[in-house]
Amino acid sequence: MTRVLTDPQPAISDRLRSRLEARLADRGLDLNRPLPDTPEPLPALEAAQRRIPYNYREAVVGHQDVAAWVRTIADAAVAPNSGDLNPQFGATGRRRIAHGPSLLLWGPTGTGKTHEAFGAIRALTAAGCGVNWHATTAADLFAEMRQRGGVDPEHLLRRIVRIPLLLLDDLGAAKGSEWTEELTFRLVNWRAENSMPTIFTSNLPPIREDWMPAHLPVLRDKVGDRVLSRLSGMCTAVEFTGPDRRFARR
Repeated sequence: MTRVLTDPQPAISDRLRSRLEARLADRGLDLNRPLPDTPEPLPALEAAQRRIPYNYREAVVGHQDVAAWVRTIADAAVAPNSGDLNPQFGATGRRRIAHGPSLLLWGPTGTGKTHEAFGAIRALTAAGCGVNWHATTAADLFAEMRQRGGVDPEHLLRRIVRIPLLLLDDLGAAKGSEWTEELTFRLVNWRAENSMPTIFTSNLPPIREDWMPAHLPVLRDKVGDRVLSRLSGMCTAVEFTGPDRRFARR
């Protein structure tokens, strides 16, 4: 027996379609107008843009070592639930930052370290990775962790150390103490042991070289040997040189 297939029925009647087109036309919308040839927006990138400080919203990666780090982290990103007992359920979706090496961007003030760091965050998001990130300065971190009414510093610290991608800016710039050194150690040690990607920036050279003046501070003096040892093991150190860009803009 041969069955003749009839044409599918339209989703809406011609009369209803005409009414819809008339209402859209009243609002200046034309269904027959060709779509503009523009790239599809990236909601994750747009969301990241709103959180990035204004001066860094156009930041791009310029250093080859930072670009290589971005590729390494992006390649290591995993699909959601890929480590669950039932990976066949919910395994699709945006790849998320998992584990990987860290960066230590160091050099004089104004040489582009923070700009490069936010450029790396933007590059990871644009590469299609789900990036749950947090950015803070060392001074702001210490201020947030100080004991005060209604705030549990331990809870805040646990939340920050577990962020998949952390940017800790101006390491070594804040006034040091045994408390700040211990807090920095706990944060760096946990992230080092769990291979959590972290971007550190510092105005100070990591260690003292023979040619350096004795009065010139180095990162080891500020954070201690324990922290510096872990930074050495977990980070690719990238030196930035040149004049202060902020003065050059004036």
